Amino acid sequence: MATIGTLHLVYLVMTLLIITALLFKKEIVLPSVVGIFLMGLFFTGHPIKAIQVLYNALVVAGGEFLGIIVVIALVVSMTKTLATIGADELMIRPLKNAIHSNKVAFFVVGAVMLVASWFIWPSPAVALVGALLLPFALRAGLPAIWAAVAMNLFGHGIGLSSDFFIQGAPSITAKSAGVGPTDIMVASVPIWLVMSVVTIAVAFAMFLQDLKKNPQMAVADLAATESESKVKITTFSYVMAVVTPLAFVLDVFFMITLNIVGGDATALVGGTAILIMTAILIGKGDLMDSLDEITDKFKEGFIFAIKIFAPVIVIGGFFFLGSGEIAAKIMGEGAPNILNDYGMYLAGIAPLAKFPVVIIQALIAVVTGLDGSGFSGLPLVGSLAQTFSVATGANISSLAALGQVITIWVGGGTIIPWGVIPVAAICNVKPADLARKNLIPVLSGLAAAVIVTMFLV
Repeated sequence: MATIGTLHLVYLVMTLLIITALLFKKEIVLPSVVGIFLMGLFFTGHPIKAIQVLYNALVVAGGEFLGIIVVIALVVSMTKTLATIGADELMIRPLKNAIHSNKVAFFVVGAVMLVASWFIWPSPAVALVGALLLPFALRAGLPAIWAAVAMNLFGHGIGLSSDFFIQGAPSITAKSAGVGPTDIMVASVPIWLVMSVVTIAVAFAMFLQDLKKNPQMAVADLAATESESKVKITTFSYVMAVVTPLAFVLDVFFMITLNIVGGDATALVGGTAILIMTAILIGKGDLMDSLDEITDKFKEGFIFAIKIFAPVIVIGGFFFLGSGEIAAKIMGEGAPNILNDYGMYLAGIAPLAKFPVVIIQALIAVVTGLDGSGFSGLPLVGSLAQTFSVATGANISSLAALGQVITIWVGGGTIIPWGVIPVAAICNVKPADLARKNLIPVLSGLAAAVIVTMFLV
C-alpha cells in the first residue's frame, strides 16, 4: 500500500479548496498559487526554495501548454487575416442556409469533432473544427459555450476515450493489464457507448433548457462574428475561401495516410495556418503594408491565446505537482507521484469483491485523471485491473476498459478547467464555465458506465 504523507495531504486539501471555489463560481488562481507555495515549502522545508518552486511551476506549466498556445494563436491570426479580405464570410456562406437550427448545429459540430478526433486526436482537431465550423455554428444560433460543450464532449470525451483508430489509449491500457489492445477495445464498447449516449443526452437536455430560459443567449456570440465594416469581396477573396478549407482537408489526408498524430499533427495545422496567413497578406495587393500587417496579426493571435491561458498556466502549475515526472521538474528529484500514490492507496483498502472493486476502479480513474493529461493514469488503471481480476475473478478487460474510459473523460479534458483549455480558448469562453456545463452530463455518464460495468465483470 502506498504511503500517504504530509505533502499528499496538502495537495488533497488544496485540491478540495479549489473544487469548492469552482462550485461557488469563483476564480481559482489564488488558491492555486497558495497551493504551489505550500507544496514547495513542505517538500523543500525552506521558504526561499519554496518561492523558487512557485516560479518553476509556472515555467514548467507554460512549457507543457506552449504547443497548444501557439497553434491557437496561429489559427486566430489566420482567421483575422481571412476576415480582412472577406474570405471568412465566403467560407461559411454555403453552410449558412444548409442548417437552419442551432440544435442541428450542436450535433454537426460534435460529429465533425468526433471523426477528426478519431483520426488526428482532439488537440489538432480543435484548431481545425474551430477555424472552419465555429463561425458557421454561431451564425446558426448555437451559443459559443454550447459549441464548446459539443466540441469538448464529442472530441475529448467520446473520441479520445475510445481511440479506435490510432489506438494509443487501448495499447497503453492493454500493456499494463496483460491483455491485447483488441480485448480492451471490444470490452470498452458497451461501457463507452453507454457513457457517451447518457452524457450527450443529458448535455443536450441542459442545452434545450438553457435556450428556453434565455432564448437570446446566442445574440452576443452572433454579434461577435459580424464584421464591423463591410469588406470588399474580390476574386482573390473567393480563391482563398476555397484554398483555405482545401489546405486543411489535405492536412487531414496526410495525417491519415502518413500516420501523423499528436504533436506532429498539431504542428502541421499550425504551419498551414501560417502559410495561409502569409499567402493572403502577400496576395491581397499591398506588399509594403503587409510587412507591418503580418506583425499585427501575429500579435492579435498571441494576445488572444495568452489572455486565455495566463490563469490556466498558474492552475496547471499546481495540478502538475500531482504527477511524479512533471513534479520532479518543478520541485526537484525525489518529488512523489501523488496522484499515483492515492490510486495505489485506494486500491489497497478496496474490499475484494466484484462490485466494490468496480467502484474503486472508477474512483482511482477519476483521481489519476486530475492532472489533466488523460493518458498518465492508464498504466495504473490497467495494472490494477489485472490485480483486481486475480483477487476477485472479475473480467480483467472490462475493469481495464472502465478505467480507461473514465480516466480519459476526466483527464483528457471535460470536467476540469485545466483540461478543457484548448476548446475554451478557440470558442472564447472561460474554461471554468465550460467545465461547469460539462460536469452534470459527464457525472451522469460516469454513473451509467459504472452500473453497466457491474453487469459485465
